[in-house]
Amino acid sequence: MAGSPTARRRRLAIELKRLREESRLTCSQVGKELDWSSSKVNRMETGQGRVQPSDVDALCRFYGTADELRDLLKSLAKESKTKGWWHGHSDAIPAWFSVYVGLEQAVSELHTYQAEFIPGLLQTDEYASELSRAWVDHTPEDIERMVDVRMRRQELLTSETAPDLWAVVHESALLHTVGSRQVMTRQLERMLEIQKLRNVTVQVLPFDAGAYPTTGSFTILGFPEQEDPDVVYREGLTDSVYLEEPKDVTLYTKAFDHLRALALSPQRSVWLITKLLEEHSR
Repeated sequence: MAGSPTARRRRLAIELKRLREESRLTCSQVGKELDWSSSKVNRMETGQGRVQPSDVDALCRFYGTADELRDLLKSLAKESKTKGWWHGHSDAIPAWFSVYVGLEQAVSELHTYQAEFIPGLLQTDEYASELSRAWVDHTPEDIERMVDVRMRRQELLTSETAPDLWAVVHESALLHTVGSRQVMTRQLERMLEIQKLRNVTVQVLPFDAGAYPTTGSFTILGFPEQEDPDVVYREGLTDSVYLEEPKDVTLYTKAFDHLRALALSPQRSVWLITKLLEEHSR
C-alpha cells in the first residue's frame, strides 16, 4: 500500500469512484440516497479534503462492498488523516506543491525531464537558494525554509525504499549559470556524485538532439501498487497540473522515452558534465 497520507488519500478516492461507477450511479444519485450533496461525493472521489471513516463505511454499505474491502478503505481513510513531515513546513510549501511532495514520498519510480534548471532532487543547497532568491517576494527566512524542504526531499533517494530516478536534463540547464561559477561548480560535482547511486540515472539532452516532443518540464510519478496509476506532474508559476487520464499518461510516457533515446547515454552525459565542470574550475 502506498506509504504517504497523500498517496493513501488518492488511492481511497480512486477506489470510491470505481465502486460508484460499477454501481452505474451518478454522484447526485448517491448523494440523494445518503442525504448528502453531490459535491460531497465528488470531493471524496477526487481526494479533496479528508474523508471520514464513517462516511466510507456508509458508502461501502450502500454499494454492498465486501467486509474485507470496506475495512481496507476505512483504514485508508484513517491513515490519510495523519500528517507527513512536509506538513510541518506548510509555510514554505504552497498547497498545490504539498500534494506533489506527498505523492513523491510514495513513488517507486520518477521519470523527469527538466528544460531550464537542474532537477530539485539533484540540486545543492546553494543552487536551490539562488533559485528561491529569484522570487522577489521571498524573505531570507522563506528562502531558508524552502531550501530545507528541498534538502529533506532528497533523503528519499538514499532511503530504504528509495525509488528509481531517471532524469533527462537539457544541456541549457547545465550552461545556465545560477548564482556564480562557484555555485555551478559545486552543482555539477553534485550531479556527478549522485549519479553514482544505483537507483539514479542522469542523461543530458544536447543542443544538437534535433526536434523532440515536449513543451516544457514534466515529471511522471510511478507507484508500486498496480491499483495506483501513474501521474504526470507539470508545475507552473502559481499552480500545478496533475494528469491522470490514461491517454495523457501514455502520451507523456512516450515523450519521455523519445527524450531519453535522443539524449546522450549516461556515460557520455558524465563525460559532458565533467568537461563543463573543468571549464568552471579554471
